[in-house]
Amino acid sequence: MGNAPLNPVPRHIAVIMDGNGRWAEERGLPRRAGHRAGAESAREAVDACLEKGIEFLTLYAFSSENWNRPQKEIDSLMKLLEQFLKTKGKEFRKKNVRLKTIGRTHLLPDSCRQELAKVIKETFSNTKLTVVLALSYGSREEITDATRRIAEKAAQGEIDPKQIHENTIVEHLDTSEFPDPDFLIRTSGESRLSNFLLW
Repeated sequence: MGNAPLNPVPRHIAVIMDGNGRWAEERGLPRRAGHRAGAESAREAVDACLEKGIEFLTLYAFSSENWNRPQKEIDSLMKLLEQFLKTKGKEFRKKNVRLKTIGRTHLLPDSCRQELAKVIKETFSNTKLTVVLALSYGSREEITDATRRIAEKAAQGEIDPKQIHENTIVEHLDTSEFPDPDFLIRTSGESRLSNFLLW
């Protein structure tokens, strides 16, 4: 975002963090070097949002489709995530940043889930910026899960099917507590949503 003025200041910026592996390969580097560079870019994005007064930053860090990558690459990404949380967790606490997640995080390795839970708990009351990590996330899965929860409540008599409307679905989405994004940035420059925040 640099020094360019933002007027009006967006409330929520969402970023699809892709192209890191290709960036590294084009420079003759291992893909993990690209992923490390991506993690550093995420830190810079957090600092830029703090500087500009942006309230929400959603980072599409690991999609549900990413589980189809080679296991070695997945392991490298999970290790990088854990390292990011351990090092940036302290910064988040210091800079008044709150961490939240969306996605099927129960599929992440135990060590990552434990570190996530720790940082989320420690930053719960922070108010300057909310960083939302989309992990094991896919918007189609999010909508499917929301629909399933609504159907279960309807079957149990907690919801009248005739009273189900758009807001009912919104209330059951992972993203229900966040405002809609004002800007969506894809770091690779491609023009695809890739199953991200489709609602």
